[in-house]
Amino acid sequence: MLFMFFMIAGMAGWFLYDGHILWPDEQARYEEYAEIRDALIESGEAKDAESSFVRLAWERHAREAGYRRNIPKERTDEAIREQRVIGWTMMSGALIFALWIAWNHRREVRAEGETVIGASGERVELDAITAIDRKKWKQKGIAYAIYMDGDKQRRLTLDDHKFAGCEAIILEAEKRIRARAGESEPEDGSETKTET
Repeated sequence: MLFMFFMIAGMAGWFLYDGHILWPDEQARYEEYAEIRDALIESGEAKDAESSFVRLAWERHAREAGYRRNIPKERTDEAIREQRVIGWTMMSGALIFALWIAWNHRREVRAEGETVIGASGERVELDAITAIDRKKWKQKGIAYAIYMDGDKQRRLTLDDHKFAGCEAIILEAEKRIRARAGESEPEDGSETKTET
């Protein structure tokens, strides 16, 4: 999640740098270039903007002004505004994402004695768990502990991608499910997959 935050914030910074610094500076240089170009064309020294006279005159001016030699691109007010809008939109998204990361960082899934406490505060006794659904475990690191709450079947999300330590809870729950079913532990110590 932090990698994604830095990626989005970095891209936002790039757009903002272009929109507030790089492109306005380039547009100012382009205006100087356009004056030189137009003056040479009007005087008849250059036939058009592609003329070598225009390029040489710009390079001489750029050297004197301390600019780079390459001919600047035109950056319209609309294009500059677009860079700024994209940048600020992405930066706002990055900040919202950072708040979401901080909020998730305060949440946890943990076991206290015989009770598993979920991310939303739900409390489930380990012995109340009747099955573990691991369908999403390999790809996403998410499993569901199936348990009975009165006469209703419910599930507790165990997301090891967000909350470290969920796998230990899953293994303990599976061990108890096997013990209740009268099954023995796997000889090689590998985990069994109990799915609903």
